[in-house]
Amino acid sequence: MRWGGTSGFTWVRPLRRITCVLDGAVVSFDLRDGADDGHGLVSGNQTEGHRFHAPGAFTVTSCAQWAEELMTRQVVVQAAERKRMIAEGLAGLASTRGLAVLEDQGLLDEVAGLVEWPVPLIGAIDPAYMDLPPEVMQVSMRVNQRYFALRDALGRAAPFFAFVANIEAGDGGRAIIAGNERVLRARFADARHFWDLDRHATLASRVAALEGITFHAKLGTQGARVKRLVALAGKLAPLVGADVALAERAALLAKADLTTGMVGEFPELQGVMGGYYATHDGENPAVAAAVRDHYLPKGPGDGLPENPVGTAVALADKLDQIVSFFAVGEKPTGSGDPFALRRAALGIIRILREGTIRLGLREAAGWAAGDANAAAVPEVLDFLLDRLRVQLRADGARHDVLNAVLGAGADDDIVRLLARTAAVSEFLATEAGTNLLAASRRAANILRIETKKDGREFDGAIDSALLEEAAERDLALAIGQVGPEVATAIGDERFTDAMASLAALRGPVDQFFDMILVNAERPELRQNRLRLLFHLRAAMNMAADFSRIEG
Repeated sequence: MRWGGTSGFTWVRPLRRITCVLDGAVVSFDLRDGADDGHGLVSGNQTEGHRFHAPGAFTVTSCAQWAEELMTRQVVVQAAERKRMIAEGLAGLASTRGLAVLEDQGLLDEVAGLVEWPVPLIGAIDPAYMDLPPEVMQVSMRVNQRYFALRDALGRAAPFFAFVANIEAGDGGRAIIAGNERVLRARFADARHFWDLDRHATLASRVAALEGITFHAKLGTQGARVKRLVALAGKLAPLVGADVALAERAALLAKADLTTGMVGEFPELQGVMGGYYATHDGENPAVAAAVRDHYLPKGPGDGLPENPVGTAVALADKLDQIVSFFAVGEKPTGSGDPFALRRAALGIIRILREGTIRLGLREAAGWAAGDANAAAVPEVLDFLLDRLRVQLRADGARHDVLNAVLGAGADDDIVRLLARTAAVSEFLATEAGTNLLAASRRAANILRIETKKDGREFDGAIDSALLEEAAERDLALAIGQVGPEVATAIGDERFTDAMASLAALRGPVDQFFDMILVNAERPELRQNRLRLLFHLRAAMNMAADFSRIEG
């Protein structure tokens, strides 16, 4: 919004007054810009209440008085209070009809910013439009009119809608409700037009038109992308328990609804409409569900694809998205992520993690990359693992333990990584784990210092003839027993058993550090004891690189 015809000053909403008071006195300034004389944009100590219910100015003396006076003039200052009034008011009205408001935090935030004195109301939906898909009705109401959708006790779309007025009408809102019902009928008539028109052509017949839709300037068309998705979904299908032919069919149809009128009008419905149209076309129910679900999960509150076919296509869609953009140098930087690659990565992680799906990320990313983009695979793998760290941090889990597990050796199976991380975390929470962590750090520090001093590692075999003290003999024996046990347990993915084997080192390690001087005067004893520490660290590092544990 601009002030007058000549000013260069802009503001998000029309300005009527500028109130600026400090300790009861006006802080004088103006917002003159360019040729504007500033007469209407001068600070003062007056403001106004609701322009219909309480017109006219009043003098502001303090922040508290300003808020209290505005409340009496039917302006609710605090956004949080307006949100509460809207949420509770709508829920109360809905409950009188046995209904519930469909949760929509974003819409609640938006509406709370549009009204000063919220007055919740409920209107009726023309029964002629109740056969529209509920998602179409909800999005049309939300996007075009800022209306809230209602659901009945069974979760079905109710023939009512809720909205918020900014005035208390003398007739109880009847005229306002009637006006909004008329507007909604027109909106639903438009939606009905798209719904009926789109179903004249099958999804399969629309696939060819994707060659005319650009996915990205550097990555070609949606048609070319669909070919990649078909190939990738076919390779992923056996790994997630999906039928290969159904996964390939779903991938072929997944983007076809981008050519429909409904998705053109409401982009939020891509995928959802494809599912409806695939069902209308008589496609296999698993294919229709996969087309509907392949964008899932879009966020932490979303569900996952409901069947293995959907899982295969969802993974293919997200892997192709990440690999493709990385291959052309379009990577997230700082807080910028214009292509939502972080969200795609977290979606992959959730699908694998919550579905307990065993998938080698390096191989899968390699399939997505092909020979032409193979160079992007290592960076993509690092990106996915970094997102896993972020997710663990958000969950309150120990992401440093994941770093330690990754430090023990390359692994790209999220299910295995998380199981191993959980076992190490549980071990570190025990007294034996705490003591062994301290011993590991002590051994690592000694080895670091002595390796630097000698200019070599102490990775040679332990000479049993030089184990002169009982404490060093006991430690050598324990390492010889525990090392193979840990290696076998980790190979069998019995990570809790591996930690239990490591716990057996606690006594010998404590005794060794209590009784033995590592840097003995005799060079051969010193070297043998450093080799003992080297093998101790190696045995522990089969489970995790404990030097990466924080704290």
